[in-house]
Amino acid sequence: MVIRQVVNTVFKSCSYVIVQDGASWLVDCGDVDRILPMIDGTLRGVLLTHGHFDHIYGLNMLTALFPSVPIYTCQAGLDELLSDKLNFSRYYGEPFVLDVPENVRLIKNGDCVDLFDNVQAEAVFTLGHSPSCITWLVDDSMFTGDSFIPGVKTVTNVPHADKVLAAESEKLIRDLSQHRIVYAGHAPENCKELDK
Repeated sequence: MVIRQVVNTVFKSCSYVIVQDGASWLVDCGDVDRILPMIDGTLRGVLLTHGHFDHIYGLNMLTALFPSVPIYTCQAGLDELLSDKLNFSRYYGEPFVLDVPENVRLIKNGDCVDLFDNVQAEAVFTLGHSPSCITWLVDDSMFTGDSFIPGVKTVTNVPHADKVLAAESEKLIRDLSQHRIVYAGHAPENCKELDK
């Protein structure tokens, strides 16, 4: 399995492309022009870590290119995808609402999504930064979005954030990360490819 990091132009958010056996999955969706060259073969789906604007703004362009691609999130994530107020995009001059809500697949805490043969992504709800925060566990990797960024305090001074839940989620993520590599929602501006 290969994990490719894309650092996006909006707030240096990160998207990740997970590649194996001529197929790809995407974690969060920013700059589609940067993401497309990283995709190998079929794009099987998108896993969202949460529904804030800087992690979803490329979805309409992506679904125009891949009309049937499923998007995995929770109910709070769907609510954010359908509201430029909840996803904060209206405050940045580029209001975003998902064009294809029918592509969304709702998941619950603990649900697993089949990625490749014998590879699943487990959804662990890590609320606090947003009501939609999900950490995805994939083998010895974890995609934490903004629930945990190493060396950075979790942002909770935004609407609908919860400091208590954020602290609980950070503890859970730290426990789960003992034998896993953390791929966070923001990182230094460099792209890399990691062979797993």
